[in-house]
Parts: sequence; structure tokens; C-alpha cells
Amino acid sequence: MMMLLARLRSIRSNKITAAAFSTQPNNAPWLQYYPNHEHPDVMNFINGSFQPPAIGTCTDRIECRDPSTNEVLSYVPESSIKDDTTTTPSALEQAVAAAKDAYPSWSSTPVQSRQRILLEYAHFLHKKEVREEIAYWITLENGKTMADAMGDVWRGLEVVEAATRVGNDMMGDSLQNLSSGLDTISYRVPLGVCAGIAPFNFPAMIPLWMAPLALATGNTYVLKPSEKTPSASMLLASYLNDLGLPPGVLNVINGSHDTVDGLLTHPDIKAISFVGSNKAGEYIHDVGSKNGKRVQANLGAKNHATIIMNDADRASTIKAIAGAAFGAAGQRCMALSVVILVGELSESEGWVNEVVEEAKKLKVGNGFQEGVDVGPLISKEAADRAESIIQSSIDEGATCRLDGRGAVVDGFEDGNFLGPTVIDLNCVNPNEPITNPAYTEEIFAPVLTVLTVPTLDDAIKITNSNPYGNGCAIFTSSGAAARKYQFEIEAGRVGINVPIPVPLPFFSFTGNKASIRGDVNFYGKVSLQLDFASITPLSPYTFISFPYSNILFCRGGQSGVNFFTQLKTVTSNWQYQEGADLGGVNMPVVGTK
Repeated sequence: MMMLLARLRSIRSNKITAAAFSTQPNNAPWLQYYPNHEHPDVMNFINGSFQPPAIGTCTDRIECRDPSTNEVLSYVPESSIKDDTTTTPSALEQAVAAAKDAYPSWSSTPVQSRQRILLEYAHFLHKKEVREEIAYWITLENGKTMADAMGDVWRGLEVVEAATRVGNDMMGDSLQNLSSGLDTISYRVPLGVCAGIAPFNFPAMIPLWMAPLALATGNTYVLKPSEKTPSASMLLASYLNDLGLPPGVLNVINGSHDTVDGLLTHPDIKAISFVGSNKAGEYIHDVGSKNGKRVQANLGAKNHATIIMNDADRASTIKAIAGAAFGAAGQRCMALSVVILVGELSESEGWVNEVVEEAKKLKVGNGFQEGVDVGPLISKEAADRAESIIQSSIDEGATCRLDGRGAVVDGFEDGNFLGPTVIDLNCVNPNEPITNPAYTEEIFAPVLTVLTVPTLDDAIKITNSNPYGNGCAIFTSSGAAARKYQFEIEAGRVGINVPIPVPLPFFSFTGNKASIRGDVNFYGKVSLQLDFASITPLSPYTFISFPYSNILFCRGGQSGVNFFTQLKTVTSNWQYQEGADLGGVNMPVVGTK
């Protein structure tokens, strides 16, 4: 706790800048500095303390770079690699062993005591200076603006708050007197050691989706953050440790593919949570499942927004589209990457022009700079890939209405910047597949693809034909159009005049189709139907009462709680006499008398 308080005093007394911590090692206790090395190593957090990488693994370090400058910030170890110069197990083995050793005590800790630790944690994360410290490292390593990074932390905090009340959701069921003196009771019990594999684009929110619910339900945890953005997870773990979480309950290890494979195949890990791309997620689900683990995986997306041109509020819709498409440099799984304009092609010209003009107002730059709206892409490879897809789409007949390639930011000329880009596919035939790469690829960049169709039915057909089912939105002032869209669309999250309909933790994060693997969501209510759509309406017309429709589809019980627990059923008979018949060779039949 003393280290934590000292760090916070430093935060309060120093204005957050891009160099605020890089010259102050004590403010980043997870960084190991060496006298003759220009850049530090990122340590692992194992059994309640930061552990430096083993000497024999230093040749396998991964560069962590500032995406605004491409300068190396630190080196990340591959935790699955064992130091051949000693008999010491790999960092991954040490982390899993620490979590396994901590499990008996932690799982036996009363649920209300586990909740209280998380309640203190939530209260601590509410402090603005704490969120600023986390946001600083997010902006430095990820590139998103400080304001967006603060939102990253806040949305994760909301899941921590949900984890402070899991007791009700862990309650089992019972029924007495199934036969004379025979009672049955079921319990929800934790699984054991669980693991999370987090992406680069939400360095705080996604780890906070994973670990708090796992811990609240009595599991111990091994978290692997993205090798591109390790520091937020280190901070989050150290905060919990300083607030009294027992050693070994939460561990953080670093690495890339080899470390992921180590987690997927480790016999002591019972469940895996993942958020990221389809290629990685499908692999993780496949390998993890084959190794007997529960796997929940949120994957890629191609989110469509449908605009009814003749009745949507033009000014607010244009602004919403620009923010949802280009915010966070398009590196969100819920970014709006496709807009379908419904109406005449001649009318769509004006709408596209206004989207372009709104996009031009957005400032591209370093996330620490005032007034910046769009930061860099995470890596040079990501920027090169996005630019290649833009060019391919043009080569295949699309019109580039706004070209963000070649964006240069003064003072950050080597950064991975791509300005807002608008690709127009013009009028498409809804009865034919769309093959242009601007539409088929998840670009994960500030690139918006626009197309025009005559009717709402056409827009729904195109959206439903897309393999992804993460989210979608409609912009209209027509209750009839909104209701038709709500019920016919297949995507798991639906926004009605809401561009990014990410539910709060009371509801589930309900992606479907190719956007999810596994059948249990990360948090929120459990659906009674297999594919449950979260509807987030925002309409000035009071007769539209969509919010209440959700209640009809749900029952109590958090989805995350169900993922991190299993049922144990106990059948007991305490009302028998000495020498009574307690069963023979035949199948027992109960309840006959």
C-alpha cells in the first residue's frame, strides 16, 4: 500500500505528459531497468510481486513500441520459455503454480469477503488520479487519446462494480423430500485456475471484464495482456495486490504466441477467456476446447449502420457516424465500419459529402495532444495493411471519397497515422455478394465503407448476409422501421439511433454468428434463447417503448458467473433407520412413496 500511495502522490504533483514516467522508474515498478540497456524489460506479476525475466530468456524479448513515434518503450518477455541455464520453471509455469497453490484458500474464502475486496477495488478505481495513471499508459502504448483511454478504464470499472454482487447469482437450488427423507441441493462452485488473453485495443476494459468476475466467484487467475500494451494490466494487478488480494490469486504474465499455446495446453488451467481477431480466436477456441477447457471468445466484426435517408435526423446522424467510425482510429470491435444508405442514389451523394466534411474536422495526432480525435494505429504493420486494403478496394472499382493515407503529424513523423477514410461502393445489388475488400475485410482502422440500396429490406438482407454478428445500428424517426429492423436483424447488439450499442453489465455483451466462439457471454444476464439481441433505443418519440422488451427474454444469473462456475449436486438421506434399504443392484426409483 505504501508503494501505491507514493505513486499516487507523484501523479497528483506532476502533470501527465508523455515523459512523466519514462524517466521515473519508481513510478513503474513493473519495469526492470539495467545500467547498460537503453530500454527496460517488462516484468511479470507472479505470486504477489513483480518478477524479472529469467536471464536465459532475454534473447526472446518482444519490442513494445509507442505507436505515435515507433520508438521502443520496453521489451516484453516470452513467459513460456524456460531458462536453460537453471532448473527454474518458466514464468508461465510459476504463475500457474502460484494460482493453483492459492486456489484452496481463496475458493474457501466467504463470497462476501471476496466481494468486499472488489468493492474496495471499485472504490479505488473511482479516484480520478488512479484512472489517469492507467489512462496514461494506455495512451503511451496504444495511442488512443487520453479522453478515450479514460473511457476504457471506466467501462471496465463498471464490470468490477457488477462483480461486487455475485452472491445472489452463485446461489444454487434445492428440493426436499424427493423420496421419504431424501433431499437434493445444487451449488455453484468455482472451476479452479482460469486464464485470460486480452487484446491491445482495450488494455484496461477487457482485463476488467475477465479477472474480477473470475476472482469474485472463487477462482484464481492468470492474465496475459497484449504484448503491445502490457502496462495497464500490470497496474491493475498491483492495485489489487496493494489492496489486500492474497498472493497468487491474480498473476500477470507476458508473451505472444508461445505463451498463449502454453496457457491453452496447461493441464491445470480450467477455462480461457479471449477477445481479439477471428483467426486467433478460432485457434484459441479450437485448441483450448481440445484440451478440455471452457472457452469464451469474442472475435471480429463488421458492424453495419443503416440510415433511412428521408426520415433520419441528418445533423445528429452524420456526427454519430463520424464518431463511431473513426474514434479510437477504428480499432474497436464495435466501430461502425459500414454505412448503408436507404433511398435514391442521387440523395445519397449529399449524405456521403456531409460524412466526408464531418470526418475532415477530426484532428489526427498524438493521444496526449489537446484536441486530438484520432490517434495512430497500433503498429506499422496495421497501418500498411489498412492502406493496402484501401488501394485494393479502389483497384476493384470503389471510389475513395476521402483518402487518409499519407497523414503526417508534426513532431510525430514516424507514427502509424492514417486519417479518416471514406470508401464509396455506390449502389449495390442486394441479391449479389459484395466482394470489394473494403467491405469483406475487417480493416480495424479509421476506414468507413458506404453503399446505397433502395429499401430497408435490402439493407437488412445485406447486413444479415455478412458473416459477422457483433453489432449494428439504424438511424430513423420511424417507429415502424425501427421495430422491423429490431426484429429482423441478426446481429447480437442493435442500436436504434445509438451508433455503438455496447450494453452496461446488467445486460450481456451479446455478439453472435462469426463474432463469437463458445456459448457463454462475458457478463450480464443469461438469455433464454440461443441468439439474444440487446436493443439500445434512443428516440424522441415517447410512444416507442423498446427498453422493456429486453425483460421478456431474460432470467436472472450473470453469464460471467455461469462461465466461471460449475454445478455440484448433492443428494442426501438422513432419515433412515439402522439396517434400512439404501439401494441395491437395480436402478433406484425415488418418489414412489
